[in-house]
Amino acid sequence: EMCIRDRPWVFLVKICYNGDMPKLFVEKTIEINAPASKVWDVLTRREYTGRWAPEFSDGAEFRIESDWKPGSPVLWKGQDGNVIVEGNVTALEPNTFLRFTVFDVRGEKPPVTEEDGITYHLIEHNGKTTLRLTQGDFSVMAEGEKYRDLSARVWERVLPKVKELAEQ
Repeated sequence: EMCIRDRPWVFLVKICYNGDMPKLFVEKTIEINAPASKVWDVLTRREYTGRWAPEFSDGAEFRIESDWKPGSPVLWKGQDGNVIVEGNVTALEPNTFLRFTVFDVRGEKPPVTEEDGITYHLIEHNGKTTLRLTQGDFSVMAEGEKYRDLSARVWERVLPKVKELAEQ
């Protein structure tokens, strides 16, 4: 009942539905034999993102563009330069921590909390880097579990590519 009075109808399903739902995140970790600065470059520089981002578009040309400053836009562009996914940098500590939101430009934006989006956490030790990736929260989406599982499978292909590029 409360949801109906307190929320505009458009968020009704999402917020009421989410009230009792556990959060749904993809969480993956990979060890990379390269310093954090190199891994960071592979995750953020356009010449590298264009080599792993196509995993998200079934192999079609896909790249991520941003100047990676706090609040800056993060644009995922297809072959024709059209923006397919957009977001903003919400947290940043160079070579260590990066978080940015991701929204399909064709859909309405779900409500997000400060931990939502894609997060890279890099920990360097003796010249090697542990990269921890999280993406979510998928529980705010209809069929969230399905999309979480799909995303998890894509990251299972992306992270070995990131490792390979960083170790070259």
